[in-house]
Amino acid sequence: MNAINRRHFLKFGTAAAAATTLSACSGNQNSTSIDTQLPIGSFGAEATAEEVTEGLDLNGKTALVTGCNSGIGYETMRVLALRGAHVIGAGRTMEKARKACDSVEGETTPVVLELSDFQSAADCAQTIKKMGPPIDMVICNAGINTFGELELVDGIERIFRVNHLGHFVLVNRLLALQALSENGRIVHVGSMSGYAQAPAMGIDFSNLRGEKEFDAGEAYGRSKLANALFSLQLAKDLQATKITSNVIHPGLVLTNIARNAPALLRKGFEWLGPMFAKTPAQGAATQVYVATHPSLAGVSGAYFEDCNPVIVAGPHHINDEAMAEKLWEVSLEMTEGFV
Repeated sequence: MNAINRRHFLKFGTAAAAATTLSACSGNQNSTSIDTQLPIGSFGAEATAEEVTEGLDLNGKTALVTGCNSGIGYETMRVLALRGAHVIGAGRTMEKARKACDSVEGETTPVVLELSDFQSAADCAQTIKKMGPPIDMVICNAGINTFGELELVDGIERIFRVNHLGHFVLVNRLLALQALSENGRIVHVGSMSGYAQAPAMGIDFSNLRGEKEFDAGEAYGRSKLANALFSLQLAKDLQATKITSNVIHPGLVLTNIARNAPALLRKGFEWLGPMFAKTPAQGAATQVYVATHPSLAGVSGAYFEDCNPVIVAGPHHINDEAMAEKLWEVSLEMTEGFV
């Protein structure tokens, strides 16, 4: 195993082990505790999306779920539709989105969204606008983890482009529709990697175009930190509105996100994952809970793990307001003409 693969194996193994508890430790010695200043529910790490929505009637609500065709995105769409919501399911191709939408019970509409393509994100938003109804929930679920070498898309590091900038374009273009909702909610599917695996400096703004040494693990952590900072800045900017913005960590989930990992790492996850990872039904619970639960109306700018708002202790940048402002400015520059 080469040095890069060993590093990924160790990082992935550490994240996997940490995901089994609410107090997650990393090389940066971070830990989490429940934020008692915010509403606390009765659900925990083993709760499923169906359980956290039991008894809820979402008829008349419209939700957008990106990455609807597999994993926790599919389960999120399925459960929201089951509870009566009209779910707009976004997939990289119409074939994938339609197949997923057609396979669940309830009202669904497929749309195309290729997050690496800013024009696709803009077109997706325009398609949704033409549908007319207010958007009550936007769940930014889609994402990638390449585990490989540096890849640039139009001069921008691919993981950052897909996991952050694509959603940056989409969400900004849909804010006017969300403003029409009585309680518009934006849920960013981040990760504990945003505080446990991001570069020590946080967002290394001088390395978003592959200018320096590339580390796939740090690149993923950077993108997940960007999710948290995007949510934080949105929450600040939307204080005078009825729209809320929160970020969540779904936990380590048995999905296909490791499909591009080195063979040994992929096999290790396949063999050991069932021992400690969540099922997709459990992995979808936190984002569905934050998107729908009545107790969280008005809660914004928070970070959730295992269906609870948490505070992260130790060195990290997920609450760095200055960095969030700078990320917003840089994101506008990098997506110029599309936001």
